Amino acid sequence: MRTRPADLPDALIRATVGDGWALETTAVEHRPVGFGSHHWSIRAGDGTRWFLTVDDLDAKQCVADDDRDAARSRLRNALIAARAARDASADFVVAPIPTRAGQVLHELSDRYAAALYPHIDGRTDDWGQERSDSDRAAVLELLVRLHTLPEAVAARADPDEPTVPHRHELERAIDDLGERWTAGPHAGAARALLDRHAAGVVRMLAHHDRLASRVRARPDRLVLTHGEPHPGNTIHTSTGPLLVDWDTARRAPPERDLWMLGDDAATSPAYETATGRTVLAEVMELYRLDWDLSEIAIYIRQFRSPHGDSADERIARFGLEEHLDPAGRWPQLR
Repeated sequence: MRTRPADLPDALIRATVGDGWALETTAVEHRPVGFGSHHWSIRAGDGTRWFLTVDDLDAKQCVADDDRDAARSRLRNALIAARAARDASADFVVAPIPTRAGQVLHELSDRYAAALYPHIDGRTDDWGQERSDSDRAAVLELLVRLHTLPEAVAARADPDEPTVPHRHELERAIDDLGERWTAGPHAGAARALLDRHAAGVVRMLAHHDRLASRVRARPDRLVLTHGEPHPGNTIHTSTGPLLVDWDTARRAPPERDLWMLGDDAATSPAYETATGRTVLAEVMELYRLDWDLSEIAIYIRQFRSPHGDSADERIARFGLEEHLDPAGRWPQLR
């Protein structure tokens, strides 16, 4: 996230690193990167460098009856799976460093949970940047290794449920299009955009339901997936690419990762040759659709709640305008 929470001062970050990992810090620096978690660069007294991620558990709730405990459990299980994958020889997994208590998370409060990672030197691209053929092939090789880890490792993660987060709030927003939205500076524009595309969103939701029902009928296809292996979560180092941000790790069909590589015509045959596992076009379609609907639902929820005009909110406004285009992005559903 670009905007630092006011209730996470440097003193608290230093105390967190000391309490959780027994590191004496000489410098902490907030890093306005990513879109979801809050990040700090840490320099310890012994000269080592680290990367601290703090997650807001309120922001990770996604269904009607969710709460902080459920969000914390999902986050913990995802990071446990990442740690297990790393320990099982998946050296491309940038996994959390266990705390003094042997945990993957250290709680700052009931609302915030922190994880510590080694500092990695390398090149990271932007989320929407198109990969070169060589980069795509290198990341595909990592996904093959990830998806073929032993079942005992994959079982550490929660199963993915192909359900649109905050769907209930998106559907309520469609019902409320006749009312003014006044929660903040972007509310009116969000309402107008959804009003223009509401029928298309309803068709997207219906198609998502049809595809998701077919995925649920095939639990035999589940593997450990990263969930968001896009260019922004890939660090290219002198020894090869690494994958970061494992908070979305789940047991799911392999297509949950594969669609993000792009160029299905090249990716799918190469993956099938490497694993002997068939890539299903309709499941690739489900996860593409799931991404678009999730982005729409998250941003609509944000702009129907009290908000300002920070860098994060301007990025969210751009994201809503990009994804809330059913006719352009999903012409087959007209």
